[in-house]
Amino acid sequence: MNTKEDKSNWAIGGGILAGLGTGFFFLEQSALMFVGAILLGLGVGLIITSILSGVNNRKA
Repeated sequence: MNTKEDKSNWAIGGGILAGLGTGFFFLEQSALMFVGAILLGLGVGLIITSILSGVNNRKA
C-alpha cells in the first residue's frame, strides 16, 4: 500500500481557522467584520484547495 493521501482539503479548514482567529481581532469593532473574516478565510481555503488539486491531478 503505497498510496499518497490528498491533503488539499485541509486548506479549507485552515482557512476557516485563520479567518476565525483574524475575526476575533475585529469582533470588538463590528460583528459583520468578524463574519466577513471567516468568509474570507473560507474563500482563500477554497482557492488554495482548487490550486492544490489541480497540481496533484497534473502529477498523476
